[in-house]
Amino acid sequence: MFKVKQIVTFVVLGSLIMLASCTDLSENVYDQITEENFNPTGDEIGSLVAPAYSVLRGMKLGWYSYFDLQEESSDIMVTPVRPNGWYDGGVYIRLHRHNWDRFQGQPNGLYGNAFNGINSANRVIYQLESGAVVMDSGSEQVLAELRGVRAYYYWLLLDNHGNVPIVTDFADDSLPEQSTRQEVYNFILSELDEIMPNLTTETGTATYGRFNYWAAQALLTRIYLNAEVYTGTPQWEEVIDRADEIIDSGLFALEPAYRNNFSLTNSNSGEAIWAVPYDETMAGGNQYHMKSFPPIMQRIWGMQAQPWGGNAALPQFIDTYDEDDGRLDDTWLTGSYDDPDTGEELVNFQNYLETTESGVPQPFDWGYSPAKYEVPIPGAQVDISTDYPVFRYAETLMSKAEALLRLGDGGQAANYVNQVRERNFDPFSEDKMVSAADLEGGSSYPYGFVEDGEVVDFEGGDDIVFGGMLDELGYEFAAEGHRRMQLIRFETTSGEPVFTAKSWFKRRATNSPHLTIFPLSDGVLNTNTNLSQNPGYD
Repeated sequence: MFKVKQIVTFVVLGSLIMLASCTDLSENVYDQITEENFNPTGDEIGSLVAPAYSVLRGMKLGWYSYFDLQEESSDIMVTPVRPNGWYDGGVYIRLHRHNWDRFQGQPNGLYGNAFNGINSANRVIYQLESGAVVMDSGSEQVLAELRGVRAYYYWLLLDNHGNVPIVTDFADDSLPEQSTRQEVYNFILSELDEIMPNLTTETGTATYGRFNYWAAQALLTRIYLNAEVYTGTPQWEEVIDRADEIIDSGLFALEPAYRNNFSLTNSNSGEAIWAVPYDETMAGGNQYHMKSFPPIMQRIWGMQAQPWGGNAALPQFIDTYDEDDGRLDDTWLTGSYDDPDTGEELVNFQNYLETTESGVPQPFDWGYSPAKYEVPIPGAQVDISTDYPVFRYAETLMSKAEALLRLGDGGQAANYVNQVRERNFDPFSEDKMVSAADLEGGSSYPYGFVEDGEVVDFEGGDDIVFGGMLDELGYEFAAEGHRRMQLIRFETTSGEPVFTAKSWFKRRATNSPHLTIFPLSDGVLNTNTNLSQNPGYD
């Protein structure tokens, strides 16, 4: 555990870029700084808080990432077997089919990363509160920021694992007790409400990538949106109140083009409330394109690195897009791509998949590849500099719309949804607008098991309550790590989450509510004997 005079290692430039725009390369470089000679002021505060943020880079868009866990367990995406492999012992097939167990790498990785982030935040909080590190001024704001980041990590655990220990004292080396999902929920809300007065409301380069007042409001909006899942009690009015705080501030606005939120220069987006900054050389971790793009894209786009070619969109989801919705081409690789030298067609992406089985590799051009986050062309490396938007203003508007819808105000809900839809249609005519009836009706998703590219045992989405709203959320936030919690929050008329009630591609409905949270790994349970496995798992 921590001892006074311990060396504080600040993860040099890579961590500092986490806390500023990727295009600003003027950050100071820190090596090992002892508590004896470190008295942080001004720009140096970034080096103090950086370790609490650095784990987010690999967690969000790296290997076995949050992206994979949330999207591949959903009705949007899958990693099929490809000509170069990707069976990997069935790990992706299990994730797709909801056959995971306590050994599944993606949820176990999320659990470990979240607690690494919590431990880093706790360490710096301890250093400040114990006086081991002294700040001349501003310590209350820094402590509030660190507690806010810690609350975000706990939200990840609340949403994905439910019943986890709450650890806030870095100096306490006892085995923590397990908290219930309700207790974790209460802890997060208490932390955020307590720190709110001390969080900065400043936006722009100085606070980009750092947890501020608006990030806290966005996190609360998301937590209250899913409150019924976490506690059994809906909090729709709270969703509206928190969303209105952000809307009424006038500090954020929808980008005129959807792609701006995911471009190489998206650190300039007026829609970003909180983001994870990346840099291809000094703050790596955004490697989504390596898993998504087929290897031939190296030749077509002049990439330095050769992609591995895994992810693919599920054709059932793609089939629900309006053909004029620009988000289709802004999110996925579609159509044909030619050799830049000869003009010969090298790949033509097909909205088609047959299976996930080992021994039956799907061609690289079967299934649209995720391409939401812009890569530098030519020259893309294994890591790219495109930032990941944790919270963006469109989510605020759509969250308010959903809450209004659920409270019976479908007309106002449609107004907010149409604000978000408008930029994606040229022109945005009346027939492209959604109505209250559209949002209140069923989903257009053709749910059912797929054989030989055809939906069999057709279930459809007519029985999904507010299914039209679920569809709109899918189009706006595909490949951003939202879909799993959407499918859990929305229910069929029988009262069961879509996540367990519906079949898609090679996943059959399970009617197993325990699957809405993931198990704890053997390593976690063996390390802390105070913990019990989540219900439903051996």
